[in-house]
Amino acid sequence: MLYAMDEEIHAGDFDAWLRGMIASLRGDEGTEVPCGSCVGCCVSSYHIPLRPEDRAALARIPASALVDAPGLPAGHAMMGYGPDGHCPMFDGTGCTIYPHRPQTCRDYDCRIFAAAGIMAGGPEKRVINERVEAWRFRYADADACRRHAAIRATAAFIRDRWQAFPGLCAPTAPTGIAVLALKSHQVFLDPAHEELADEERARAILQANRDFGRPVADDLPGGAGGPQSSPCETSPSASLGSNQVDLGGIT
Repeated sequence: MLYAMDEEIHAGDFDAWLRGMIASLRGDEGTEVPCGSCVGCCVSSYHIPLRPEDRAALARIPASALVDAPGLPAGHAMMGYGPDGHCPMFDGTGCTIYPHRPQTCRDYDCRIFAAAGIMAGGPEKRVINERVEAWRFRYADADACRRHAAIRATAAFIRDRWQAFPGLCAPTAPTGIAVLALKSHQVFLDPAHEELADEERARAILQANRDFGRPVADDLPGGAGGPQSSPCETSPSASLGSNQVDLGGIT
């Protein structure tokens, strides 16, 4: 489904969305996206990682739909897409295995691009980009607006100042940028960041990524901790320095 440039779609309360997105990234729960009739993620040239827990999906996905993906852990697989960018399980109207879809698909939430103020990609992501431009969050108070502004500022820094990151380990794929910005936006909430050199800000962002998920208090109402996340220096499949780092694993 395509959206007129002046059409607005309610994305929900920003703080409620942010809490849910943080919980999803920590592995605490999935996301619930008001997709409506949008099938953007099904037609946008995404590779879909399949995990051992996706047994029901794997049982229904033909071997011909899987692609080589060197470096995947044992028991993992990767589903490709057709010449038109469509998922092999998409029949033109919807997902043919929707009740059994992989966890990656369940976790995907294109509102993260609206939160980060960036598009999902180039022309191959046209349908998702139109949805991203249409999303509109609600804000309960000025603090919610401030949090959103911090995520956008962090995403812009990661995208535009990638040379400042040690080892050039900043993500370059849009979802990697958006995920890292959400995980580390506390850096830009602190006014002291304005006094830091770019390299210091980059290191602070990476440290925030390392700290993400540790059981520490955040400034979100109702915020909670969880298991520790991987730092930038970890393996490519988990590293925010790799374009493999996409929401729910989508690449």
